[in-house]
Amino acid sequence: MSKKYDTIILGGGIIGCSTAFYLSKKGQRVLVLEKGSLGQEASSAAAGMLGVQTELEEESPIYELARKSREMFPNLAEELKDMTGIDIGLSQKGTMRLAFSEEQRADYREIAVNQKLKGEESFWKDKEEIVGMEPCLTDSLFGGIWFPKEGHVSAPDLTQAFARAAAVNGVTFRESADVYQLIFHQNQVVGAATDTGDFYGSAVLVAAGAWSRRFLLGEEQALYPVKGEALSVKTEKAMLHTTIFTDDCYLVPKKGGEIIVGATSTPHTFDKRVTMEGIGGLIHKAKRLLPLLGRAEIDRIWAGTRPMTGDGLPIMGAHPDLSNLYFSTGHYRNGILLSPITGKVMADYIAEEATLITDLSAFKPERFQYQTEVSPL
Repeated sequence: MSKKYDTIILGGGIIGCSTAFYLSKKGQRVLVLEKGSLGQEASSAAAGMLGVQTELEEESPIYELARKSREMFPNLAEELKDMTGIDIGLSQKGTMRLAFSEEQRADYREIAVNQKLKGEESFWKDKEEIVGMEPCLTDSLFGGIWFPKEGHVSAPDLTQAFARAAAVNGVTFRESADVYQLIFHQNQVVGAATDTGDFYGSAVLVAAGAWSRRFLLGEEQALYPVKGEALSVKTEKAMLHTTIFTDDCYLVPKKGGEIIVGATSTPHTFDKRVTMEGIGGLIHKAKRLLPLLGRAEIDRIWAGTRPMTGDGLPIMGAHPDLSNLYFSTGHYRNGILLSPITGKVMADYIAEEATLITDLSAFKPERFQYQTEVSPL
């Protein structure tokens, strides 16, 4: 088997697999190197929310990127199902962002009006309307914003669908292949050295989530891990039809009576141990929103490690000093939402073709200070 590729991708999570998929559609020979198993880290731990209006500020450079990505999901779901047989679990039943104080009610009513003025679907709902839509919710609320275009997917299924579709198009995946050093020729990156051998490519893309920090060697705050703990419960009858979002936690209803409850946030740690404090706090907050959850069966608990940047924006683009080296990481809580547009944009960027997003300056790596050398790890 040849060890020369057009693009080598470091990381087999949602961003690496989506970019591999879009590069394969261009006819590129792509290799994905994953230190463990595909999608085993943040991509399998995510609740899969597609929360553009729910979570992002309209003034943020990431907002328009996220809107375009959300619009890609219906066609993408069909395409991936046709290619792989995997149903990514796309649900577009909307999201409620609940208000629990007079101050929040005033703020949220203003947000709902402003978003409608900008062409978004956004509706303020009084308490009685919300409880009418979701009768199992607590009535100790002041109303909320209804975002009918928001939704969610199954994050593990989406990751696997991207990977299988890429494989159908000829992408090579190597699991348990830990990259310990990049290979250089002068100031060009020409490949990656792993414990299973050396591989060479015309481009190398670092898409290893929080572990991408190994290849940045810049400011400590450029990229760092954030631990998130979550749990899921099973209910005999469906208690929710729409996603519920508050400042304290979120509830995402899945198929079969499952509800995902998340998530805590502990920065600067790769420790994925689940704690009584973290899960206990989530249970308390979830029962406040949905009192009947006290009768639900706990199905599973877990923790994941999300990649966060110093300014809260992803790192996307070419290394400022090293040729052929690219980054696509730091998507934090929005990796699932941004995976289609990120994969498409980075594939266009690496292939030096026109991109859907012409201005990536807000996400460029050089906004942080990097060393020009990448040493053995």
